[in-house]
Amino acid sequence: MYIDTHCHLSKNDYENIETVIENAKENNVSYLIISGCDKENIKESIEIANKHDNIYLALGYHPSEVKTTTDLDLLELKEIIKNNNKVVAVGEIGLDYHWDKDNKEEQKTLFKKQLDLAKELNLPVVIHSRDAFQDTFDILKESKNFGVIHCFSGNLDNAKMYLSIGFYLGIGGVLTFKNTNLKETVKEIPLDRILLETDSPYLAPTPHRGEQNEPKYIPLIAEELATCKGVEISEIEEVTTENAHKIFTLRSANKID
Repeated sequence: MYIDTHCHLSKNDYENIETVIENAKENNVSYLIISGCDKENIKESIEIANKHDNIYLALGYHPSEVKTTTDLDLLELKEIIKNNNKVVAVGEIGLDYHWDKDNKEEQKTLFKKQLDLAKELNLPVVIHSRDAFQDTFDILKESKNFGVIHCFSGNLDNAKMYLSIGFYLGIGGVLTFKNTNLKETVKEIPLDRILLETDSPYLAPTPHRGEQNEPKYIPLIAEELATCKGVEISEIEEVTTENAHKIFTLRSANKID
């Protein structure tokens, strides 16, 4: 059994979300954690999760939402999370300096407020960081939150620094790309600190690169990870699933069998 620890399911991306969920099950991807990152998507993600026992939620405001996210929005998010036991993380939250470099301080403020929210609710965080490694690391080191670096694609030094403050690394389709240095990096990362994710509908793994991604492709990422680590794919399946249960507290005893 695999867990896709980070994907996006929206009617804006998929013609039939139910088919995507069934495709995942048929490919041994039994649990999905979908990320709601803006006001409309948070509502839609909750509706999907409420309909499916095997779907959980990570909710939070993406750094791209910094210009429209208010303190009232964060208070409402807090109440949503407190009243929905399908929420297993705050995220994806973080910093993105790739598209917008003129609001760094505003991004940092929103990021820190959501880190505080996660600590108050004793939930892990799912971190988005693009072209912002040092600021992301410095804030996380100071905040002492716990969680996962979503869609990690940095170098070994970056990986070691995140690991040093207790974070897990989310590995996705980028690992299968021919032109990535991530293959060498994951060889040095302990398997017990790796989570599998697709970031669907983005970043489809080879041989589907450029196509619409789906959670059903998690086994392709697992296969590449097994090759990089020199282990059987069954070990990847077992350990990464165990890791996901640890960080997100997906206890079958009070969730699903």
